[in-house]
Amino acid sequence: MKTVCGIDLGTQSCKVVIYDYEKKTVLARSQKPVDMIAENDGTREQKAEWYEEALASCFQDIPADLRQTITGIGVSGHQHSLVPLDSEGKPLYNVKLWCDTSTAAECEELTKAAGGEAALIAKTGLPMRPGYTAPKVLWLKNHKPDAFAKLKHILLSHDYINFLLTGKYVAEYGDASGTALLDVRQRRWSKEISDLIGPSVLAALPELISSDKSAGTVSPAAAAKYGIPQGAVVAAGGGDNMMSAIGTGAVRDGSLTMSLGTSGTLFGFSDSPVIDPSGNLAAFCSSTNGWLPLLCTMNCTVASEEFRALFNLGVKEFDGEAAKSPIGANGIVVLPFFNGERTPNLPNGRASINGITVANFKRENLARSALESAIFGMRIGLEGFNELGYKAREIRLTGGGAKSSLWQNIAANVTNLPVRIPASEEAAAMGGAVQALWAVERQRDPNAKIESLVDSHVALEGGVTVNPDPVSVAAYNKAYADYSRYLGALSPLYKS
Repeated sequence: MKTVCGIDLGTQSCKVVIYDYEKKTVLARSQKPVDMIAENDGTREQKAEWYEEALASCFQDIPADLRQTITGIGVSGHQHSLVPLDSEGKPLYNVKLWCDTSTAAECEELTKAAGGEAALIAKTGLPMRPGYTAPKVLWLKNHKPDAFAKLKHILLSHDYINFLLTGKYVAEYGDASGTALLDVRQRRWSKEISDLIGPSVLAALPELISSDKSAGTVSPAAAAKYGIPQGAVVAAGGGDNMMSAIGTGAVRDGSLTMSLGTSGTLFGFSDSPVIDPSGNLAAFCSSTNGWLPLLCTMNCTVASEEFRALFNLGVKEFDGEAAKSPIGANGIVVLPFFNGERTPNLPNGRASINGITVANFKRENLARSALESAIFGMRIGLEGFNELGYKAREIRLTGGGAKSSLWQNIAANVTNLPVRIPASEEAAAMGGAVQALWAVERQRDPNAKIESLVDSHVALEGGVTVNPDPVSVAAYNKAYADYSRYLGALSPLYKS
């Protein structure tokens, strides 16, 4: 028996799946939580040591004999993180996360130094946003100068897992495009933007490889530590959204993936760069040697989780309450910016409940509005795709929120597109497994195509399809207009 392994280092946990690609069956899963350091100034950090401990624990929970069948490994990781390492590969400071908004001042500093947002988009394809890696590097320079002076390697979270497995410092185009340090059109590090931070930054960036290349092979040290075969190929890997695109089959033009997790993302494959002049859609590369225009909101399931905790309800109970309320939540509108927000660009944003009256101030309306607000944020991205000429045929839904039948229905009717939920719930980890299989197959056949492997191994049968209802679509158009009105009125409060 031969298997491949998919690793997904998420914001809240590390997951490992073992996939028998001959029988097309997931044989084992394991998961371990990862903590977070959160401060009122927008700081959201973790420790690199926690990743190593979680990965070791995940592998330990997989039977030893099954681990020995692994021929390839593919790693997915949350995007934009900064893992700063010294010359020996030791962490110099905490890992600043995608949801960290404490770097707003650094974004302004870099934008001004580059000549403005339009100049940045012209240079790299991206504006400077608090979630991206570049302002985190400048933050390290500004706030932790001793650590910055020792900085020799700048890695992203999935790059760091690859480093633990192989001992190699490499990055692939997809995840690297989320740093705001990569020229996404040319797929090379931008010396001009790196030099705005400091002359030592470019040398600290890892070697870039294409998605069809391997990051290396499992080292003797990693084999001993994790109980996996030495020499197993480690694929290039990618950011969680890039790997979810593989795991949901979004590797061709026309299919969008919507991920409902702590962050909300909407993205689709493109054969050519998709540059949004407004900066709302990030002009990322894919992890299949194409491009992956993407919208990211920082507060997707956050509002529903906060309201659910406040009401002391389980997930199904919360959905049950929300289902009692009509479309539009009887006029209540939640702006869900508990963590600040990237899209729209409101790093100092705050959550609010709007439209409250004596008549509508009920638990079911608050619950429904919390769920609706997440998909309204996604619609901002869908409108951006439409404006740029990207015409979606359907949406493939993934992430924890995809399990909710009510959220599935809301997504279909807010976007007015069919929504399909793949059979596998672990899109990012499964994407890692399929990319690992690609790396294994390319050892035998250098011309092996990721599209063919996705067709064979990403199961849509057995999943759910929800079609939009014209009456509900019309009702949601009105509710979205109300959401947009409140967003427009309150946004100026959060821009400084």
